[in-house]
Amino acid sequence: MSNDNKKLSLSIRIFIGMFAGILIGVLLQVGNYLIGDLDFNIFSMTFSTYGFFVEGIFHAGGQIFVNALRMLVVPLVFVSLVCGTSSLSDPSMLGRLGGKSIALYILTTFVAVTFAMISALIFKPGVNFNAPASSSDFAVKESPGFVQVVIDMIPSNPVSAMAEGQMIPIIIFAILFGLAMSHSGEAGKRLGSSFNDLNEVVMKIVTIVMNFAPYGVFCLIAKLAASVDTSAIFAIGSYFINVFAILILHAIIVYPLLLKITTGLNPLILLSKMKEVAVFAFSSASSSATLPLTMATARQKLGVSRSVSSFTLPLGATINMDGTAIMQGVATVFIAQAYNIDLSTFDLLMVVLTATLASIGTAGVPGVGLILLALVLQQVNLPVEGIALIIGIDRLLDMTRTVVNVTGDSTIATIVAKTEGQLDETIYHDRTLASKKSVLE
Repeated sequence: MSNDNKKLSLSIRIFIGMFAGILIGVLLQVGNYLIGDLDFNIFSMTFSTYGFFVEGIFHAGGQIFVNALRMLVVPLVFVSLVCGTSSLSDPSMLGRLGGKSIALYILTTFVAVTFAMISALIFKPGVNFNAPASSSDFAVKESPGFVQVVIDMIPSNPVSAMAEGQMIPIIIFAILFGLAMSHSGEAGKRLGSSFNDLNEVVMKIVTIVMNFAPYGVFCLIAKLAASVDTSAIFAIGSYFINVFAILILHAIIVYPLLLKITTGLNPLILLSKMKEVAVFAFSSASSSATLPLTMATARQKLGVSRSVSSFTLPLGATINMDGTAIMQGVATVFIAQAYNIDLSTFDLLMVVLTATLASIGTAGVPGVGLILLALVLQQVNLPVEGIALIIGIDRLLDMTRTVVNVTGDSTIATIVAKTEGQLDETIYHDRTLASKKSVLE
């Protein structure tokens, strides 16, 4: 057996880190409760067992990982958005085809994050969590007025906005920058090539950081398990069920309903033909990695024309992150409830706006959702450290939301193809294709 086959996948390693962290944290808490805190000496210095591990090693390891996630927020969002926007250089792609695709993708993302937040506000998964206090000041700052918010969306100094992590001004500037590149001829193409290379480098950094996720998860969960009471376990379970339920409902209700209303097509046919894509998306947790299979399935099993699928599906893999938006909506409300922070109506609207805009240009790779969650939390002045509350179970949700994303991509591609007269309905209605072996074989 080769070394590649022996190596555990990132998902398995994260699960191991999560369960190991729970075990160690619970043992420390139980031991501290039963026999008290024990002291030991190292180099003539006295340490308490509980403090050394929980407030020392676990705290440091977890904070380093959280800082690594925060480090990637600005470069990831800016570079990805510039690449995604500047790629719309062909004038024909900026017509009805591009307009319909972008509008539908943004609409479904807006619906996803809105429903997610409504669900979290109704079921209140974080109310009984009682998250451990931190040395940081997590009090919500007074929100500026609406007029000032609109003014601040346009950065007077984009470099300063990047340095301060002001994400909406960064997103606006990135979109303007990308559009300018797409209309700058050869100069824009040369710069676009450089940005594409830079995007690859940023994605490699994401991969490197995510390779340390099992250790970061272990430290974060170990400290969490050693610091919170048992009611927190049920709160995390409530969060998981809430996100998972909204993901499933979005995939089997919102997308089919949208397809039926706009085209009259039978959505059950699409869902049945998406089985192979869904399985691959779940195992890879990457919309980008699934893209070749998604495009082949759309052409060969759904009857979407090459011209529509070659534009709409790659665009969807870039800007359609409904699953990520759902996670961000529920997670933001959950973390606010866990830290007993009240979000105003304006804050909730800012979460919807930020999550929707942030999903545009998000790379379809594992773990990016957590990085973007950091910027959403920062936007409404919530503790980024709250990511520690949900990161341990996020991997399974990440795999599930990737399935939602690719299902949405194929649904929108089918809608656009049908409305543009570029859908082969004979292929679409051929149910025997649903059981056909892999289209990539």
